[in-house]
Amino acid sequence: MTHNKTKIFSRRNIGVMLYYLLMLSIITVFMIPLFWMLSTSIKARAEIFAWPPTFWPKIPMFENYILIFQKYPLHKFMLNSFYMVVVNIIGNFIAVPLVAYAFARLKFKGKNFMLMILFLTMIVPGEIKLVPLFRMFNYLGLIDTYIPLVLHSFFGEAFFIFLVTQYLRTIPKELDEAARIDGVGHLGILYRILIPLAIPAMTIIVVYTFLWTWNEFLKPIIYLNSFEKFPIQVGLSLFKGRFDIVWNLYMAATLVSIFPVLLVYGFVQKYLIGGLSSIGLKG
Repeated sequence: MTHNKTKIFSRRNIGVMLYYLLMLSIITVFMIPLFWMLSTSIKARAEIFAWPPTFWPKIPMFENYILIFQKYPLHKFMLNSFYMVVVNIIGNFIAVPLVAYAFARLKFKGKNFMLMILFLTMIVPGEIKLVPLFRMFNYLGLIDTYIPLVLHSFFGEAFFIFLVTQYLRTIPKELDEAARIDGVGHLGILYRILIPLAIPAMTIIVVYTFLWTWNEFLKPIIYLNSFEKFPIQVGLSLFKGRFDIVWNLYMAATLVSIFPVLLVYGFVQKYLIGGLSSIGLKG
């Protein structure tokens, strides 16, 4: 009997070891591009295209990371992106809970139809709306300002409204009724009771707004004309010339640009995963 148990435990240990070995192999494969970017960012230009390729430079040139801030105002591009991120997060924090509360808690005529129309807007490609939006903002004299890049968030993103609506539907309505007995109105119920309970859903808004705004490239090059107003993704494109690309500086600037994304994800990872798993599909 003891011998059989030993066999079972040894098989389990082997299975666990194989599982972790497989996960380690997958992680290694996914880390190769990042390692290659890091290696290229500290190489001299002559060493980048050397054959056979060198996986690590003979003389690391860490001064490339200083040069990217001297050659182009990379810090200014990053500050511009941070500004748009903060404004978009504020806009979504104002609009999304209000709309989601109406769909999740209130009863009014045509609610389901309006909710369906809202969901249908998510399947419309953003590129289709660029021409009419550009004409509208150009008529209003808002081209070369950040308003076309942040105004939409103050009306609420349909995806976030859907998520928060579904999350609020999982919170018992008895809490609302108890608050109404104490004389609390709709805004009090939303901001004093429901929002504190919906922190995971609000965390998703922060993370996704950060990622979408930080990685936005098409809209800024359409609405912005001034060099000093460019966000980070447009600034990175300046490292690519018409006939040549300075690969070591380009890789260094790219690694610097993704560092805030990794930092944000590292801080909110547990809230993000918990929020996604806890959002149900309650009708």
